[in-house]
Amino acid sequence: MKINIGIDLERLRNPNSGLGQFCKYLGENLQHLNQEQAHFHFYYPKNYSAFIKGAQPHNVSFFDKLLGVNNKELQLFHCTHQDSHLFPKHTATVLTIHDLNFLEKYSSVSKQQQKLKALQQKVNKAKGLTFISQFTKHLAEQHLKIPNVPAEVIYNGNCLNINATPQKPNALISGEFLFTIGIVNPKKNFHVLLPLIKQSNYSLVIAGNDSHTYAQDIKSQASQMGISDRVILLGAVTENEKHWLYQNCKAFVFPSLAEGFGLPVIEAMSLGKPVFLSNKTSLP
Repeated sequence: MKINIGIDLERLRNPNSGLGQFCKYLGENLQHLNQEQAHFHFYYPKNYSAFIKGAQPHNVSFFDKLLGVNNKELQLFHCTHQDSHLFPKHTATVLTIHDLNFLEKYSSVSKQQQKLKALQQKVNKAKGLTFISQFTKHLAEQHLKIPNVPAEVIYNGNCLNINATPQKPNALISGEFLFTIGIVNPKKNFHVLLPLIKQSNYSLVIAGNDSHTYAQDIKSQASQMGISDRVILLGAVTENEKHWLYQNCKAFVFPSLAEGFGLPVIEAMSLGKPVFLSNKTSLP
């Protein structure tokens, strides 16, 4: 008898984010598994049409987010991240915890406690827990009461496509450059790289969604330092463009203040690039 398993892929709404990439590759690989014993139900963002082969697609509805997934066919559900709004009320659930970055994000103790309380409620309901790094597991054990359920570390894998055809982005990139990637927001700490660029002949190339006002702050600082021609914010890039940037950079730089794992680091290392990291959270 097949078991029906629900998989939360709702974060595909931001496909270039870390969680979006996690959901993308999880979905792609699960649909290729031998499904003699399991049938997967993928919960997508509205109007998202990927991964429908070999699985039952479900557009995430307002009521799914408000009340949690209520599908009586399911015997098991995987909440793929700790902030998921799809936590079912009546189905055995496995919860994956990627990070407790809110401990770094919020200086207010009351805000931290509010977030911890909400996460603890999910942990209490889970029949199994997975963590993407030993660091995240240890942090969760320090701040949460972990129930007596299976709790495993399953590291993120390197999904950089080695068969991709590298493609240079259209932006003007000349000479040697340092590369970094991630949603451009304050926790990524990219601005600390600017003095390094000013004191060197390198350019700095930053890839990732740059809609946050922090991106404008970086551009403004670069202009004030007289290096705006050597600080290039590309916005989101394709997989082929990302591969080219890794392949052609002088080094990969990642001064992030809060990471549960740091997937770009192993992507860069897999192509033999030297990496320079902050000493915060999971990165050491």
